[in-house]
Amino acid sequence: MTDDHVAEGATTPVLVLNAGSSSLKYQLVVPESGAVLAKGLVERIGEAGSDVADHAAAMQAMAGRLRTDGVDLDDVRLRAVGHRVVHGGPDFSAPVVIDDGVLARVHELSGLAPLHNPAAAVGIEAARARFGVPHVAVFDTAFFASLPEAASTYAVPRDLARRHAIRRYGFHGTSHEFVSRATADLLGRPLEQLRQVVLHLGNGCSASAVRGGVAVDTSMGLTPLEGLVMGTRSGDVDPGLHAYLAREAGLSLDEIDTVLNKRSGLLGLSGVNDFRELEQRLAAGDTDARLAFDVAVHRLKHYVGAYLAVLGGIDALVFTAGVGENSVSLRAAVTEGLEELGITVDRARNAARSTAARVISPDGARVVVAVVPTNEELAIARQTAQLVG
Repeated sequence: MTDDHVAEGATTPVLVLNAGSSSLKYQLVVPESGAVLAKGLVERIGEAGSDVADHAAAMQAMAGRLRTDGVDLDDVRLRAVGHRVVHGGPDFSAPVVIDDGVLARVHELSGLAPLHNPAAAVGIEAARARFGVPHVAVFDTAFFASLPEAASTYAVPRDLARRHAIRRYGFHGTSHEFVSRATADLLGRPLEQLRQVVLHLGNGCSASAVRGGVAVDTSMGLTPLEGLVMGTRSGDVDPGLHAYLAREAGLSLDEIDTVLNKRSGLLGLSGVNDFRELEQRLAAGDTDARLAFDVAVHRLKHYVGAYLAVLGGIDALVFTAGVGENSVSLRAAVTEGLEELGITVDRARNAARSTAARVISPDGARVVVAVVPTNEELAIARQTAQLVG
């Protein structure tokens, strides 16, 4: 278990929780100021040899570590608990106060996000038992509930789609919404006037087209597998690949799912999924790393061009998340050759290291290219506070 305590004076914080199957990430945030009172991670929940047996024990471990660092959750006048939930299905298009019915529905939606929703539900149950304050679910899919039907609809039989809730849901929505708003603040322009393409690039990657603060398209779909090349996920493949692998390689559906989600992407092409290590191998002349990098860039350009067409032009191209915020070479490669579209970066600005939101395109460029750090915890805290008042 790790923890990073930050001494900041503030009141009435929101506890933001992100529960995984064997981990609990937490942050104590004051929504109005953005002050982080404490943050940390409980790991190896339920694993052999771990002293954290389950998520209820993880809540106690979190509280104990915070007390050690001078933060007593029973004394800080906790306002609410905000929970990150990956999939809201067709039911949840906005944050919602959690009651027994909401919790039951999060469980029921596990078929759409089997790696994420069950863990979130278990974390919610443990947190509700521990903290007698309002609990709010903030869904990764909610920001993309606004997608036009033409963008959210797959061309499969309508009765099948209705019966099984098949549509494009999109993910990383909390990040895309936060970053699109922060970009408007950075540029000093009304959000309602901006056409943005936002690239959330980490181990998981997604792109979105945002018009006037409203999402109109996104790269992830029914699941987080669709779209860009990611650390271990393939992104877009021919849908016929599943049947082909079943016939020719004798793989089961579960095995194919594992291949595409956990053994593909940068890892499948180069042997590494950490982008920093990929860049090191690239600099050393590794040909597999070069191909992986080029495939990822090609896919990114594909989506930037597609969303430029969807939006009828763009005002801002925005890079965010761990890779997007830190990889100078990727940003340069994605924008290279797009000068005729008004998209270019200033070499010195792109290379300058900073943790602040910043413009990296030249002065007077037709399209602003920006790097805007995401802060999903703050976004969840603010949405939680707004809902509970």
